[in-house]
Amino acid sequence: MATYLICHGAWSAGWAWKKLRPPLQAAGHAVFTPTYTGLGERAHLAHPLIDLETHVQDILAVIEAEGLRDILLVGHSYGGMVATGVADRVPGLIRHLCYLDAFVPRDGQSLHDLVGGAPVAAPIAGWLVPPNPAAPDTSEADLAWTLPRRVHQPARCFSQKLRLANAVPGVPRSYIHCTRKQGPDVFAQFADRVRADPAWRFHALDASHSPNITAPEALAALLLELG
Repeated sequence: MATYLICHGAWSAGWAWKKLRPPLQAAGHAVFTPTYTGLGERAHLAHPLIDLETHVQDILAVIEAEGLRDILLVGHSYGGMVATGVADRVPGLIRHLCYLDAFVPRDGQSLHDLVGGAPVAAPIAGWLVPPNPAAPDTSEADLAWTLPRRVHQPARCFSQKLRLANAVPGVPRSYIHCTRKQGPDVFAQFADRVRADPAWRFHALDASHSPNITAPEALAALLLELG
């Protein structure tokens, strides 16, 4: 049995992973999909000082409270920033670190440092960043489910630089690159970085940026393979 711990993307929450819970649990695995402070069902806790470190601490607290060990840690999109920080703090508890179309920061980098020339929405009221649009292939049913639940995210999550104690994570790593994109792909830089690196396992997935919503069967099969 594997223990899957999901670090979800920006503007999202644990609810966005409900399609993945049944197939992973049916295979006998434990699945944890916690929500960061200030998002999802915890949106009422949002305030201007929430930052990347807040969300790293959220996941570390779940690991401690649940007594998790031998973790398959999955970071999706912005969640790659969070997962990198978590794995750096407790490498002995991580079996595998998986980046799902995610940012892979180095020490001293913020998400803003990694987006390059990609447009970033201006914060509302100086501290709340509105969500990006959904992928074009998102079904009408999924739009009706997801759009009302996606909330603005505190800007410091994107501007705070991540500080790492270890230059190279001491755990096995994989990268899943979602290839069904229109326009610039900010995640291609990470796919290009790791594709031929023997320290990484690389997978290309024919799906848009959030396969947990648009291609859950394909993503579940791949995560089960990693587990």
